[in-house]
Amino acid sequence: MTELPPPFDRVVLGDLVTSDRIIRDGFVAVRDGRIAAIGEGPPPPAVELSDHRGMLVFPGLVDGHMHTASAFGWPGIETATRTAAAGGVTTVVDMPYDIPKPVTNAELFHEKVGWVNRTAHVDVALYGTIQKSGGTHHIKEIAAAGASSFKLSTYEYDATRFPRIDHVEMERAFARIAETGLMVALHNEDQEIVVAMSKAAQESGRTDPIMHCRTRPPLCENLANVTIFEIGLATGAHVHIAHSSLARGFDLAETYRGFGMQASGEACIQYLCMTEDDIVRLKGKGKCNPPFRTAEEVERMWDRLVNGKIAYVSTDHAPWPIEKKIDEDIFKCGAGLTGLQSFAPLMFSLLAERGLPLTLMARYCAEETARFHGLLPKKGRIAVGSDADLCVMERGDFTFDEASIVDRPECRWSPYHGRAMKARVAASYLRGRQIWDGASVLNKPGDGSFVKRQTV
Repeated sequence: MTELPPPFDRVVLGDLVTSDRIIRDGFVAVRDGRIAAIGEGPPPPAVELSDHRGMLVFPGLVDGHMHTASAFGWPGIETATRTAAAGGVTTVVDMPYDIPKPVTNAELFHEKVGWVNRTAHVDVALYGTIQKSGGTHHIKEIAAAGASSFKLSTYEYDATRFPRIDHVEMERAFARIAETGLMVALHNEDQEIVVAMSKAAQESGRTDPIMHCRTRPPLCENLANVTIFEIGLATGAHVHIAHSSLARGFDLAETYRGFGMQASGEACIQYLCMTEDDIVRLKGKGKCNPPFRTAEEVERMWDRLVNGKIAYVSTDHAPWPIEKKIDEDIFKCGAGLTGLQSFAPLMFSLLAERGLPLTLMARYCAEETARFHGLLPKKGRIAVGSDADLCVMERGDFTFDEASIVDRPECRWSPYHGRAMKARVAASYLRGRQIWDGASVLNKPGDGSFVKRQTV
């Protein structure tokens, strides 16, 4: 009698963490890269068994905000996604502000997709954007190419790569994006305030780290937030604050939802733990936009998260080479933090330190991110039919060491270097295949792939 093969390709054992419960001594059974069964107790037979009993198995994290190509162009996709694999982040949603050109039309979008499919270690969804003026006619073709969302800015870093979109062009863009059903995320800082205050600080000789916070006060964020929500209300667009460092940003989003519009905002993880004291300590390594706020504001941010006012938590990972972060003049340092490899252990630790449910990590660092970017049910869940993307966390007392970062050597720095962590990423799985074993990335460039938006 012919013996039948095992019904599953792999079974992963451990305590399963979903967005609403923890399944003790559970298992995830994988067939053809997808979750085919979930249960508890004795596991079914499989070709491969991954025994993580005693550890916590989360859905692979989905980072809805990161920059692979702002420093190195599209070759940066390979190294940034490699560090994502090591951090248990199995899907990233990559920003469009690339070197040398932002992703402003379908041709560039398809070219970037090619780079993703040839070089990525994890799966990648993509934002699209528009040029400073005259490019809104490309919006529908970018959406048709599979873009997850769009990104625009109220503040200008570079007139070509990262431009400020004026109100007239923004209204035109929002109206066209509304027709696609996609979300439009906004970098939310008021140009006039930042430029004027930065100029005054430099002219007075104040270029020390705290002046980064002082020249980007809460007012500049709140003015930008009201502007983008008002334009969204007028056009019917789903407007999303790309990163709110202020609880008031989420309060404003809630207010505008009350007017009947789609309004939302995300919190980058640094705004849940870093304060103004940290930029004084870290100097350029702590520079990001918007800047760190007060300890009291951090507490208000947590209040909004636990009360369901925040859409999801992201990293805004921006792997600048270290030489861009060490100038004594804070205004000459690049803005952005590394965060992919520290994302899972840091979020786990923040929840554990506050005595909050670990299910919040599954919800706000995976499922809700996937929901807002139209990637459900493929990504973001431990659920039958979803891709078998998993992040395995081992509890313990660990210290995050920037030397462990698997990005290119000049990007092996972290604002979280030396921080005590309550867990580490022991393993990562992408579509049922192990890609991280706690020490090494196991897959090769091109094993990750582009993920189109699944739902509108």
